[in-house]
Amino acid sequence: MKNLAGRILPKSVMSRIAPGWSPPPVVPVVRISGVIGGSQPLRNGVTLAALAGPLEQAFSTSGAKAVALIVNSPGGSPVQSSLIFKRIRALAEEKELPVIVFAEDAAASGGYMIACAGDEIYADESSVLGSIGVISAGFGFTGLIEKLGVERRVHTAGTNKGMLDPFQPERQEDVKRLLDLQGEVHDYFKDLVRGRRGDKLDGADDELFSGAFWAAKGALKRGLIDGIGEIRSIMRERFGEEVKLRLVAPRRSFWPFGNTVRSLQKTDALPDFGPNFADSFADGIISALERRSIWSRFGL
Repeated sequence: MKNLAGRILPKSVMSRIAPGWSPPPVVPVVRISGVIGGSQPLRNGVTLAALAGPLEQAFSTSGAKAVALIVNSPGGSPVQSSLIFKRIRALAEEKELPVIVFAEDAAASGGYMIACAGDEIYADESSVLGSIGVISAGFGFTGLIEKLGVERRVHTAGTNKGMLDPFQPERQEDVKRLLDLQGEVHDYFKDLVRGRRGDKLDGADDELFSGAFWAAKGALKRGLIDGIGEIRSIMRERFGEEVKLRLVAPRRSFWPFGNTVRSLQKTDALPDFGPNFADSFADGIISALERRSIWSRFGL
């Protein structure tokens, strides 16, 4: 409530002016959107470093009844996915606040791992969920460099240091080593989902954990989510029509080259992109293509 000057009055003052008055419930909202992994030029990756501040702020919001997470990610780095999951759960237990997750286009692979940090998971009818598996993809260029007359020279200290070099023929022992590593990561993912979803899961392991993904109805049938709905209606149903959804967002630059814009505004000189600008720009383009390919696996 406001006084005649338009100023918001403190809760303590309002309780004396209007006995029985109480502030509307507040639910801070953190959006987790994009491919999970490190940031580069032209690529804003979802990382714990980027989310740590907003998550801390959300869970520290005075009077919060819960914390809502909007997840829109096709996956990415299993390590960053795990770190974000663990931070959310640690804060939820420390602050004793329920976590409610809402999936948008996708909560798949690492995106679903993060969604499992929620005590409840909801999705839109057309959301894509699941993909509980591990993938590694690349290219082999051995035939190409032979045609070009290029000689590949690699010198290593350590017999496995050049494992899976795309310019050398693939070795079965290298593939086995990679599959063993993927198996360990997959086992961790499966244990995490079982631990969070528990008896809600309904389906055979060879289906649930095969890397398959489903739209919301299929995910609901298999116990991967708790219901179908969007954040505003679910929160109003849970906490009343007066509930305030308060977005907590990280600070991001719209310019992929950091502080260059600010330095350009202060002087008439051309921006100094540095000696490695061309390499960084090329890496950014490749990263953008990789990001597009990850989304496209789910038809998005």
